[in-house]
Amino acid sequence: MNFLDLKDFLDEKADLYNNRSFIENDPISIPHRFDLKQDIEIAGFLTATISWGNRKSIINDAEKMMEIMEDAPYDFIRNVSEKDLSFLEDKSIHRTFTGEDFRAFILHLKRIYAENDTLENLFEVKQGEENFYHSLERFRQFFIGEDPHRSRKHVSSTYKNSSAKRLMMFLRWMVRKDSRGVDFGIWPIIDQKYLSVPLDVHTGNISRKLSIIHRKQNDWKTVEEMDAVLRKWDASDPAKYDFALFGLGVSGDF
Repeated sequence: MNFLDLKDFLDEKADLYNNRSFIENDPISIPHRFDLKQDIEIAGFLTATISWGNRKSIINDAEKMMEIMEDAPYDFIRNVSEKDLSFLEDKSIHRTFTGEDFRAFILHLKRIYAENDTLENLFEVKQGEENFYHSLERFRQFFIGEDPHRSRKHVSSTYKNSSAKRLMMFLRWMVRKDSRGVDFGIWPIIDQKYLSVPLDVHTGNISRKLSIIHRKQNDWKTVEEMDAVLRKWDASDPAKYDFALFGLGVSGDF
C-alpha cells in the first residue's frame, strides 16, 4: 500500500469509527453525561487519568468517582473541604490509582478552579511551539504544585520522554471539534492542529504494521515520529486518525 493509498484507507476508517456509537463503550462516555463545561473538564480529566487497562473496568471505576462527587464534579470540588475527603484514604479507585491519589487530585483541582474558570488556559500552546511537549510539562508542574504527594506519578512527564497517552486523549476530547458529536471541542483557544494521536498499545501496534512508525518504544519520540506522517495527511486535524488506528486495533479488523 503506497502513501496515498494508506491515507485513503485511514481516512475511510476514521470516518467509519468517528460516530456517536463509539461513545457507549469508551471512557469518553463518562464526560458525555454532563452539560456544564467545568463538569465535562473534570469528568474527562479524571476519567482519562485512570484510562489504562480494560475499558469496561475504566468506565466502572470512573462511574465510582462520579458517584463520590455526587454526579456534580464542579460543585463538589468547589465546596468540599480537605477534612470531608478523609474517607477516601482507605478507598480503592482503579488499580494503582488509590483513594489517597483521588483525594490529592480533588484538592489540586479545587486549588486550580479557585483561580481559573477552565482548565484550558493551563494547556495553551505558546508561540513557536509545534505540539504539546512543553505545554504538558507546564501543566504537570502547575497541577502538582509544591505537593510531593505520590499522586504525581499519575501525571505523565513529556520531559521524561513519556508519550503522555492519557493526557493526550483528554486533550483530544476537549480540543478537537467536528460535527460527529464524539469529541467535545469546548476549548476554542487551542488549535486542534497541535494534537497528536494518543500513543498506546493499540495505536502503536497498528501504526507499526502500517509502517507509519518504526521505533519500538511507545514514548514521546515515537509520538513525534507519528506526527510527521499524520500531519502530512491532515495538518489541520491529525488526531482524527486516532479513531482509525484505535478502531482497527480494538476491532481486530486489521
